[in-house]
Amino acid sequence: MKVVGTTSTMQLSPTNGDFTFVSSTEAEDLSGTIDAPDVKLNMGSDDAKDPYATTFLRKRGYGWLLEVDEDDPEDNKPLLEELDIDLKDIYYKIRCVLMPMPSLGFNRQVVRDNPDFWGPLAVVLLFSMISIYGQFRVVSWIITIWIFGSLTIFLLARVLGGEVSYGQVLGVIGYSLLPLIVIAPLLLVIGGFDVVSTLIKLFGVFWAAYSAASLLVGNEFKTKKPLLIYPIFLLYIYFLSLYTGV
Repeated sequence: MKVVGTTSTMQLSPTNGDFTFVSSTEAEDLSGTIDAPDVKLNMGSDDAKDPYATTFLRKRGYGWLLEVDEDDPEDNKPLLEELDIDLKDIYYKIRCVLMPMPSLGFNRQVVRDNPDFWGPLAVVLLFSMISIYGQFRVVSWIITIWIFGSLTIFLLARVLGGEVSYGQVLGVIGYSLLPLIVIAPLLLVIGGFDVVSTLIKLFGVFWAAYSAASLLVGNEFKTKKPLLIYPIFLLYIYFLSLYTGV
């Protein structure tokens, strides 16, 4: 930097080692240079890089307000996975119930050994929907019978020495309503033929009861199997009566 100027009568003495003042009484031209070294400021922390508000919050212990949580991969799961709904598993169980014959090669024990809640609930709600025609009150009653009827079968099975849980019984009883749902459209078509309609009803009840009993009544019951099969059969008769209104 170039400094040019004149002075009259001024007497200044150097006050530090950075600058030197020169005085002249003859008002002669002065010229010179001043070297400006690089100036570095050290604020002592990285907070100087943040905005003032950020620094203010951090110094007063509120820095946690500025923290951003990293995305957890588990929080980005699909809705069905969050609700523990496996559509493929439910579809396989439906096939196991509708086709209970061992010769078809289905691993039917998966309905009992791997119980779920949403599949049976969907079946019970579907049965309730087709039963709602002309009798709206049966919807809540069907769900009640499903819950407490399954509880009765569970308690009876435990008393007879069966190794089943309430969740397993609830799932099997719920899924085994599918045969009654299958015969429902047939009853609407041939409702005027009493004999044929009665046969279809009996077939549906036996189908449903067999699907449930073959899963719940294991070898551990030995000679006590009829004591559990009979109440299961009665339960599905009652379910059918809620549909037909008889």
